[in-house]
Amino acid sequence: VQLVESGGGLVQPGGSLRLSCVASGFTFSSYAMSWLRQAPGKERELVAFITSDGGIANYMESVKGRFTVSRDNARNTVYLQMNSLKPEDTAVYYCYAQRLASRGQGTQVTVSS
Repeated sequence: VQLVESGGGLVQPGGSLRLSCVASGFTFSSYAMSWLRQAPGKERELVAFITSDGGIANYMESVKGRFTVSRDNARNTVYLQMNSLKPEDTAVYYCYAQRLASRGQGTQVTVSS
């Protein structure tokens, strides 16, 4: 199982980023996927969840209306579109296959002016 995130970076408050996670080594289309994040000194948080077919998505309260999770099963990829970013969104973001207890190496998102 391999999960490789990309798309992080430094962005000003109010800006946008799109994270991608490419999966390999398992039947991606059979697994729900999640995005997690962890900021320094803080607990890891479940940011977003999407079912295997993409039909259902859930979000943590603080990102609702700003973040959108989606997936392309033909490309074995899950995305996290992040709009109206805030400094408190600064963290390392990971994609996570819960049933496989596997996550990627993470991508750093820094929101700062």
